[in-house]
Amino acid sequence: MRRGSLVQLILLGLVAAAITTAVAWFVPWLPEAGGEEADRIHFVYWFTTVIAIGVFSVVAAVLTYSVLKFRARPDDDSDGPPVHGHTGLEIVWTAIPTVLVTAISIVSAVVLAQNSHAGDNPLKVRVVAQQFAWQFTYPNGQTYGHMTVPVNRTVELDITAKDVLHSFWVPQLSQKQDAVVGQHNKLVITPTKVNTYPIICTELCGLGHSLMRSRIEVMTKADYDKWYSTGGRKAGQDPGLAVFNQFGCGGCHTFKAASAGGKVGPDLDKLKEEAATAKKPLEDFIRESIEDPNAYVQPGYSPGVMPPFKGQIQPNDLDALVKFLAENAQ
Repeated sequence: MRRGSLVQLILLGLVAAAITTAVAWFVPWLPEAGGEEADRIHFVYWFTTVIAIGVFSVVAAVLTYSVLKFRARPDDDSDGPPVHGHTGLEIVWTAIPTVLVTAISIVSAVVLAQNSHAGDNPLKVRVVAQQFAWQFTYPNGQTYGHMTVPVNRTVELDITAKDVLHSFWVPQLSQKQDAVVGQHNKLVITPTKVNTYPIICTELCGLGHSLMRSRIEVMTKADYDKWYSTGGRKAGQDPGLAVFNQFGCGGCHTFKAASAGGKVGPDLDKLKEEAATAKKPLEDFIRESIEDPNAYVQPGYSPGVMPPFKGQIQPNDLDALVKFLAENAQ
């Protein structure tokens, strides 16, 4: 190959590399990493991306050069000259991809092993998925509708499901795991930033799949220890409000007394109006709506979206929640 042709190939490759690098770098393909496992996964992503950009640039340069240099003229209907294979070139373009794919496999395997290792003293949280809510149970037996964890501590999740297939995913932590009925799957996360992230179900699980959201709050160690020792309840806090927050009711409902602004379910500030429409006493209506939400479905909303909480809330806590909602409903 002449020197001028080689220079043209190199320039074409650099142009292709510059364009694809700009697309890869400036488009926010990934959320900001919020955990050790996410950092490792992002490394694998960029490691693979760099290799892909290199391969694409070489191929694009050769194709573009060939189209420009060896294109046939409109009036040329002749066959091209016979060309025999080049053994050395064939060995090179087989060996290099083999090395690259092997490198990606090794790096991915190492990261997978590291991300599955929980260490000696992880915080263990049991995660139960059901249509269409999450429940998180801690070593002290307390269950919540959202998850709270300390920063820079490894957390081992024991994930299962009550009804159908679900999938647990926090985009900023990158880790994802299916929740399967009768099966306990392990997932390890180690948050590195104090923040609040969404928990999303990524497995189509029924009518309310898109609404199956919760959150994970990452706290400092001191704040987490305080939260854990008080069961997530603040001193002087209305016990009904504590239960409201514990089971994540504010994620789906608006209720001014709890500073909740969820838009998924009915507005709880209008409970008196809804009870009158259902022709039931207010507290009886509230209790029934919690334990059996399909008994009465407000017009404009679909049945089967809110999970029944019968037997999941302790009787004293349920009484406190019903009283809190009834007293603060407008």
